[in-house]
Amino acid sequence: MSEQRPWLKNYPKGIPANIDPDAYPSVAALIEETFEKYRKQTAYVCMDKELSFDQLDKYSRQFGAYLRTRGLEPGDKVALMMPNLLQYPIALFGALRAGLVVVNTNPLYTPREMEHQFIDSGAKAIVICENFAANLEKILGHTQIKTIIVTSIGEMLGTIKGTLVNFVIRKIKRMVPKFELPNTVSFMDAMKQGKKFSLEKRHGSPDEVAILQYTGGTTGVAKGAMLTNRNLVSNMQQIRSIMLPFLQEGKETALSPLPMYHIFAFTVHALGLMSVGIRNVLIVNPRDLKSVSKDFKKYQPSLMTGVNTLFNALLHNDTFKALDHSCLKISVGGGMAVQRAVAEQWKIVTGCPLSEGYGMTEASPVVSCNPVDGSGKLGTIGLPVPSTDVRVVDNQGNVLGPDQVGEIQVQGPQVMKGYYNRPEETSATIRNGWLCTGDIGKMHADGYFEIVDRKKDMILVSGFNVYPNEVEDVIATHPKVLEVAAIGVPDQHSGEVVKVFIVKKEKSLTVEELIRFCRENMTGYKVPKHVEFRKELPKTNVGKILRRELREEEKKKSQQK
Repeated sequence: MSEQRPWLKNYPKGIPANIDPDAYPSVAALIEETFEKYRKQTAYVCMDKELSFDQLDKYSRQFGAYLRTRGLEPGDKVALMMPNLLQYPIALFGALRAGLVVVNTNPLYTPREMEHQFIDSGAKAIVICENFAANLEKILGHTQIKTIIVTSIGEMLGTIKGTLVNFVIRKIKRMVPKFELPNTVSFMDAMKQGKKFSLEKRHGSPDEVAILQYTGGTTGVAKGAMLTNRNLVSNMQQIRSIMLPFLQEGKETALSPLPMYHIFAFTVHALGLMSVGIRNVLIVNPRDLKSVSKDFKKYQPSLMTGVNTLFNALLHNDTFKALDHSCLKISVGGGMAVQRAVAEQWKIVTGCPLSEGYGMTEASPVVSCNPVDGSGKLGTIGLPVPSTDVRVVDNQGNVLGPDQVGEIQVQGPQVMKGYYNRPEETSATIRNGWLCTGDIGKMHADGYFEIVDRKKDMILVSGFNVYPNEVEDVIATHPKVLEVAAIGVPDQHSGEVVKVFIVKKEKSLTVEELIRFCRENMTGYKVPKHVEFRKELPKTNVGKILRRELREEEKKKSQQK
């Protein structure tokens, strides 16, 4: 086994080689045990309003009962479309306890994207924040949605504070466009109505789909990854197993700036950390660094997750840098590559190592992570989590040895059941039980894995492979660079050349200075031939830089010439 899994010898003490994927029949069974175990403790905090495990148990049961009274049956789909609010875990757990399938939906979706997801999933109900209800109105008639529960940012913050928050959002900031939707009910009214009914205890089975998590929206048509109870229970246990040796159950606080409708925060915060009694502090808007800093100072989190761009932004925020960070035990970056320069600076500023993890929606999502005690290797995605096999293969499917570059494939109990209603794409992605990630990487002899790049992002310069991650990592170390993205653009001589987009940290940075720096640190064919300075880079809602959007812009420019 150690030969097949060379990474096991580098697991920190206390981390098991395997977990039991069948320890619980379902997510619902696990969370009900959690409610009972930590009943008097705080489960979630949002805008200083606390929600205890006991309240979460009661409210989610009422909400689940309400959904059932509206004619929803086990297996029906309910969409959740809101930022990080206390309403989210209540709706999530209520739906799961009622046997429904949750469809996590990005609130920033356009009507076109909403329409695709709701039609594709067959959603029959939705819980939506009023800020985005106008978009639902535009496409509602094309969907099967009949049950509409509308909530507001301030709805669960108490009468005085909630009224004030809603007034500011609606009247002063004008963040709620007018809308007209038929037969809506407010979130609080739904819970009140559900209080009149009982919700039968239903745990379901391990192979039942618990959530449809859509993926691929930044690369093509979004597909619904079917994540079963077994998938999610497994990944929850895998996450717990790599973190608990360094934490105390029921005595920690986690800062959750990433939205829980995103699979990273969903499994890590909404499920994994919650299941061991950790208090989750929810940030409504992760781009509001003032709120992130305020909550960090007030709640003194021992654990924090984020993406590279968030950690980088905080490192350049004077308020955050001036805080006392001694409370922080664990920092984990995921969703995109953590740049070496950011990880090194984070350790200097906070005293806490920034451990890079790796995953994808199709794996629920966590596949690997650097040991959170800081004993890992910068520049790698760490070691596979327990009960997970990872390998590197060539284009013919042959398994490659250490330090050979190929496609990374994953096998484990967290790998999805498949894509909803897309058998051909499922077959192309899961081959002989192995999840084909589309990521190019290699395994070091000690079992640490390294991502070189995405297949589709690779740049081919005169027959040489250039990986944007490497170019970006080098440029990110320049003291005058704040953010960087690299893509390939057509070139009549070499097929493609590297173009970089830079957000300056210092205005004095010039193209010549940057190119000179690159030549000193990279082989000639990797050095950018084109440099464009920008005020900002296009990003997803969680801060992941969209290379695809930059490539499309360049394509349009070339077509117009």
